[in-house]
Amino acid sequence: MEHALSPTTLTELRRPRPYPAVSVLTPTHRREPYRAQDQVRLRNVVAEAKKQLEADPSVTRERRTDVERQLDQALAEVDLTYAEDGLVIFAAPGEHQVWSLARTVPERVVLSDTFLTRNLVSAQAAERPYWVLSVSADRVTLWNGSLDRITEARLGGFPLTRREENFDAERREQIGDTPSKFRDEDTRHFLKDADSALSAILRRDPRPLYVTGEQAALSLLTEIGGSTKAAVHIPHGGLAHGTHDAVWQAIKPRITAEARESADAVMRELETAQGRKAFAAGVDEVWRSARESRVRLLAVEENYRATVRGEGGDHLIPAAGGDLDAREDIVDEIVEQCLETGAEVRFVPDGTLGEAGGIAGVLRF
Repeated sequence: MEHALSPTTLTELRRPRPYPAVSVLTPTHRREPYRAQDQVRLRNVVAEAKKQLEADPSVTRERRTDVERQLDQALAEVDLTYAEDGLVIFAAPGEHQVWSLARTVPERVVLSDTFLTRNLVSAQAAERPYWVLSVSADRVTLWNGSLDRITEARLGGFPLTRREENFDAERREQIGDTPSKFRDEDTRHFLKDADSALSAILRRDPRPLYVTGEQAALSLLTEIGGSTKAAVHIPHGGLAHGTHDAVWQAIKPRITAEARESADAVMRELETAQGRKAFAAGVDEVWRSARESRVRLLAVEENYRATVRGEGGDHLIPAAGGDLDAREDIVDEIVEQCLETGAEVRFVPDGTLGEAGGIAGVLRF
């Protein structure tokens, strides 16, 4: 199952497909006893997708058979042992993908000529992804991080390894000293290669970067002066050979502190915007501002959801999930719209925006 949404991947997902491109969404749960229910729910929503394919007269028998086969293959790949809060299956002629999201999604089936990506975009924004580079003299690993987990990223040549040489054994024997591995020229070249490999990844998928390693390693990376120079350096050795849990424990205090500082900064910006009449609050007002590309900063509570329906196209009004024209993922739609128009999107702890109704924006004009 896929987790990390890079700009390149998003562009690929958004390209037009031969009709029908099927998007199947369903909420999932991280714990028992709900996983057994999730399995049944997932099978049912895939069956609903097949039913819609069968009923669509514009879908030829050959194409329907192809897409149904893709749905079956996707279903077989789902492992709910690792379920998060939402699951998305994309299927089109000749292809399928399964995405696990750390943000809930409405249960729905959509047939179109493109995949429905707004829930992926919103989940990515909520997770605030970052990279962690763990450095040693003989191994460099790259980690894909979010607010609550770290996984090793095996891409772009990472992990990089080399055979660790005997660093100046003659000198060590003469004076009983162990010279720093990070003053060795081969080590310098090795870390420079790692920096270059990381630069290529950052060009494709720019994110905040944290680097862990011995202080001598971090100093050498600063001297090299590449993509790691401006990163947040965390002096902690041994993680290049460590587990994802060890890396998470080393990085967690910094991530937690920055999330708290970020939420405080957002609240200050919202207060300032209120004072100068550049403020929107509530799902209806923010939605209208987003459609007009007026939102510069969007703030959303982490678990805020709203089900609405349009009223003459000009306003949103509350609705029940079973309503025929209900829009259950309007918050994700707003997030995607704001990102498309260059706005900054920040998720804040639940209860932070109580007076604003869970969602607020700083306006450009």
